[in-house]
Order: sequence, then C-alpha cells, then structure tokens
Amino acid sequence: MTTILAMEYKEEALHMIDQRKLPHTYEIFIAKNCNEVDFAIRDMVVRGAPAIGAAAGYGAALAAKTFQHEEKNVFLLKMEESLEKLNKSRPTAVNLMWAVKRMKKLIEIKVELPVKHLADLILEEAHTIVREDQAINLVMGNHGNTVIPHGATILTHCNTGALATVGIGTALGVVRTAHQSGKDIFVYADETRPRLQGGRLTAWELMQEGIPSTLIVDSVAATLIRDGKINVILVGADRIATNGDTANKIGTFMLSVVAKTYGIPFYVVAPTTTIDFEIDHGSDIVIEERNSEEVTHIEGVHIAPEGMKVYNPAFDVTPHENITGIVTEKGIIRAPYQENIIKLKCNDFR
Repeated sequence: MTTILAMEYKEEALHMIDQRKLPHTYEIFIAKNCNEVDFAIRDMVVRGAPAIGAAAGYGAALAAKTFQHEEKNVFLLKMEESLEKLNKSRPTAVNLMWAVKRMKKLIEIKVELPVKHLADLILEEAHTIVREDQAINLVMGNHGNTVIPHGATILTHCNTGALATVGIGTALGVVRTAHQSGKDIFVYADETRPRLQGGRLTAWELMQEGIPSTLIVDSVAATLIRDGKINVILVGADRIATNGDTANKIGTFMLSVVAKTYGIPFYVVAPTTTIDFEIDHGSDIVIEERNSEEVTHIEGVHIAPEGMKVYNPAFDVTPHENITGIVTEKGIIRAPYQENIIKLKCNDFR
C-alpha cells in the first residue's frame, strides 16, 4: 500500500509535498507558522478536502506555538484571529471549516488551562485528526471495494488519493484497495482541467503504485462510457448536503449525467466529515471561483487571446439523484439520502 505522505509535522513545522510542482519535481514546502499554512491552502500547495482539514489543524497548532508565551487573553484573541483566517482560506471544502470548528471547541473546553498546556493540546488534536483520517481511509477503501467487480474498468476524476488526504485516499483509496486485493482492475484518469490534478497528481500516484491505468482528456470520458468501456465511476467530494447533493471538482456533474444516461454506477467516496449537516441542498454550497489565469495559461504559457473573459468555478454540484451511493467510513449511504444521512448523524445508520 502507498507510502506517499501528503504532509508530516516534524521539527516544529508542517512539511507538505508541494503539489503545484508535481509530477516534474518532488519538493517539500515547509510551513513554520499559521500564515504559511494559510498560503499553502490558498495557493493549492496542499489540496483535497481531508488534506486541507488536516493542514488547518496544524495551522492552528503553529499559531498556538507562536503565541504560547503571551498572556491568556492575548493568546485567545490571537488564536481567534488565526482560526478565522484559516477558515476563509478556501470556501467550498467543508473539512476545513470542520477542523477549525474542532479547534475552537477544544480551546473553549480547555480554556482554563495554562497557555502552554493548551498549545500542547492543540498540537495533539492536530495529530489526532491525521490518525483518524488514516484509519477512515482504510475503512472506506474496504467498503468501496465491495462495489468493485473483478476485472473492473474504473473512471476517476481529479485527485482523490494520498495527496488529497493523509492516508491512502478516498476514491483512489478504493482503487488502491481493489488493486491490492487482486481484482485485476484498470483505471482511466481524467486529466481534470484547468489545474490538471488528474494528469499531474492522480497519474503520478497510479504510476507510483503500479496500477494499470491510462490518462485521458476530460472530453473522452463520455465516449468511453457510451461505448461500454467503463464499469464504475469513483469520485471524491468537497462538501455534501444533507439531501446527498455533492460538490466536487468541476466536471463531476457532467460525468454524473452521462453515467446516469448509460446506467453506469456512480459512487462518491468521502468521510462523514465532508457532510455538512447545516445545509439542506446543494444550492446552499458556496462554489469557489478561481483566478482566470488557470484557464488562460498552462504552466505559464498563455494559450488564450489577450483580454478574453473567463469563468472558472473550481467545483460543481452533482444532484443526489445522479449518485448510486456515497461511500463513507460508516458504510455506503444510498437513497433515500435525506433519511439515511440524518440516520447517520443520529448514529442510527445501518
């Protein structure tokens, strides 16, 4: 199984694979304070909802380390400012907000402790988030493997692997598990314009793991599906509403429509921390719009006419009726989604 580590906390700093540089160069970005973690999230040094959540946890820990010699009231004020900054670093991935909220709750519960002790607890909580995600990834991999037929050809979109988490991955974690279990699978990976996470990152992970695979441009996927060459589609998620509507990398919705038209199983793979129990529908999800240069340039080369307007949403929302199932660490959620997601929240999901 993979030994790729998207991030590692050591020497009082957060060491992250700089995903902007892959696959050409393998470089480590070292964040020594909260502001540098905030930059890493905003500039996509680190990306993928679970990985962003883990990075935010360590951002909180680095902020606490910076301010641990301050008086309690100053420490609390500085932590509130730092956590709020992290919370706004990217608007769609709910794991980010979840991790920040978790740190706020810890500070609230342990507020009477000495500042140094509180800072130590925040760091340990960040480590706990990592350990939990690693365990969750393994369980999701096993649950997802139950829907992968022997000899299946799988289509993936964007990057949902070890680089997007701190474990084996979400959707790509299922792929890894199926491969390791000897199911003789084959993977088509969408390149995923405009940042090419499929072409740069997923392809790199698949080759590192030795999983039989082929890279395709996004527009090839519909042809493969129509021609009966895809058995199952696995995607990740950045936020899931309580009715099952799912925000994921732009292009996911289009895949779901084609999959539904041709009767191909379409599974979302995500931890329950990606479910936002505070929103009812996908229309409530804030969709991040990113810099126009992601579309007009490729690796610094201008490919579009100067002055051309660009619409560049980073995500889209797939309606729950297009989703065959949502693979989580607690099992596979199926329709009726609203009912079953509420059961999951109430720990009554079977």
